[in-house]
Amino acid sequence: MDGGQPVPSPLVPLEDVSADSSMSLEQKTTFVFVILLFIFLGILIVRCFRILLDPYRSMPTSTWADGLEGLEKGQFDHALA
Repeated sequence: MDGGQPVPSPLVPLEDVSADSSMSLEQKTTFVFVILLFIFLGILIVRCFRILLDPYRSMPTSTWADGLEGLEKGQFDHALA
């Protein structure tokens, strides 16, 4: 080797990197979209763990048939007539 000359590497660009450090509009939009997806994923993970830790808290105390007036449970024939 000649001693003082660095060996150029194909992985390191030779031009100045600071001039090309700004992101394009598509890259910024994609970055924001990915960040929003991670926030949504975090909210879903927290919600799932809360349901796993206390599953009966999220269930309603009434049943679907409590609101029926005049109809017996399970009889829907001619209900609209």
